Amino acid sequence: MNPYSALDISAMDISYFPIDFPVLKMTKGTPELPIARIIYSRPHKQGRKIFGGLLKYGEPWRLGANEATEIELFQPLRIQGKTVAKGRYILYCIPTETKWTIVFNTNIYTWGLKQNAKKDVYRFDIPIQKTANNIENFTILFQGEAPHANILIAWDDVEARLPFSTN
Repeated sequence: MNPYSALDISAMDISYFPIDFPVLKMTKGTPELPIARIIYSRPHKQGRKIFGGLLKYGEPWRLGANEATEIELFQPLRIQGKTVAKGRYILYCIPTETKWTIVFNTNIYTWGLKQNAKKDVYRFDIPIQKTANNIENFTILFQGEAPHANILIAWDDVEARLPFSTN
């Protein structure tokens, strides 16, 4: 089950901010570029223990499957007091039982996690929340509206939110 009804079960997805940007662009003539988008693959739980099992605590995780998860910012964002520059980054995570470290890295055009810490440009610690939902399909989406919103990352019984604001 996935409580985020707007998502399908495709193996690859793109999340836009503003939410539903392609539809808004076609129907309402919104600006030419979104604020941000995330391109990622969506592995399925398939009865596996995800956190502390398939994904080891303290070890880097590519936030998805197959190609590296990519975020493209079409304008700078403010995250935890830092200005994250416009551009393309891969996202990865270092999960623990209580928090995740979300990493923006410039080693784009890679498959899997070709971790090169020298190309890490931003790191943000965020708390995790246990949820009663059993989220089968790994999910990344945007929640909220500008100027303040979240990147939601959810799988199995865990949700994490990275708050951001637009400039």
